[in-house]
Amino acid sequence: MKKALTAIALALAIPGVAACGSSSDSGSKKTAKADKVTASAGGKPTGPITMCIGKDTSGLHGKLMKMFNQANPGAKAKLIELPESADEQRTQMVQRLRAKSSECDLLALDVIWTAEFAAQGWLKDLTDVVDKRKDEFIASTLETTKYQDKYWALPYNSNAGLLFYRTDKVKQVPDTWEAVYKEAKSKGGIVYQGARYEGLTVNFLELLFADGGKVLSDDGKSSEIDSPQTKEVLSFMADGIKSGEAPKAVTTYKEEESKRAFDGGDPAFMRQWPYAYAPGQMEKVKGKFDAVPFPKFGNGEPASILGGYNLAVNAYTKHEKGAVALINFLTGPKAQVESGKLATPPVVGSAYDDPAVKKGIPGSDKLKNAITQGKARPVSPVYPQISEAIYKNVHDALTGKKSPDAAVKAMDSGIKKALATF
Repeated sequence: MKKALTAIALALAIPGVAACGSSSDSGSKKTAKADKVTASAGGKPTGPITMCIGKDTSGLHGKLMKMFNQANPGAKAKLIELPESADEQRTQMVQRLRAKSSECDLLALDVIWTAEFAAQGWLKDLTDVVDKRKDEFIASTLETTKYQDKYWALPYNSNAGLLFYRTDKVKQVPDTWEAVYKEAKSKGGIVYQGARYEGLTVNFLELLFADGGKVLSDDGKSSEIDSPQTKEVLSFMADGIKSGEAPKAVTTYKEEESKRAFDGGDPAFMRQWPYAYAPGQMEKVKGKFDAVPFPKFGNGEPASILGGYNLAVNAYTKHEKGAVALINFLTGPKAQVESGKLATPPVVGSAYDDPAVKKGIPGSDKLKNAITQGKARPVSPVYPQISEAIYKNVHDALTGKKSPDAAVKAMDSGIKKALATF
């Protein structure tokens, strides 16, 4: 089992399988408008076709380009590698798109950028492409590509958090967050990413969505954060710190700090991205921990928050047919199996049944389960501002600066202000 989850960790540690978001500078109110691209636009691709993506540290993207070019000699597909930093990737893409540059035919987008780029008119409408292949994908991953009832991208790879636990302290992981916290109190506590940043938004939403709560209305135009579920979850998290189920220091923890605290030997539980399984990440508790998909909260269903890349077609591309052909190839079964062989989590469900993927990612069923129960962060062009309204006020509640009720009211006000800017 340790070997299995180590492979999962290496998969999810690959740069570009983004877990968190970045800043935004969205402008005035917009309605997404773009030319619709149909699957038939693929045809015999001609190029050169260029995909802009974060630095290809694993070599996977380059390998897939070669495979595509071998099958389509006239395509001349190539990569433009952007920096590893998500913020810098976004900045360079935005600069090109504002200049109406056709340099990047395909854009590899952090999942939380898709709505913003679509609303700005920077993407082709890929609804017809998705509709012809919808059943191939793990359903949760498609939600990250949808905005205003249209699909603006296809999912490329994914990521989902796990609940780590000490096998020498916990015999069986409880099936609810409430029971996890209760058991944690007598066994060293639970740690998570509770600092004032995007990671806290993710941690909070995992519980909120598991409790059946919402951030936005279905049309994304109004706030629904001021709800009994939000107050319940926020009170639960704040009480967890007051009672000692989670240490007060958790409000300063990001990924690395929470990992070090868990590796220090005291906490029985940790909410973390699976990269923590990679060799050398946790040596002091080596052989004494395992991980499972998240439990449920209250009467709801388990929920994790998805990261990863989506692939979109630049609205200014001069190689539309080739771009559609390439995007279908990269998100198709053959390429997705190749991704799994190289330990990158596929988004096509059938890929997890392939023996080569099971070998590349032992324990792939557990990984697929975590992604399947995943939820998209609020799909909105102003997501960064929404996230800031969430994590600032959640943090205030956790540190006692605001009561949970006051924090929820302030959260709701901040989200409404964000929505009014677009």
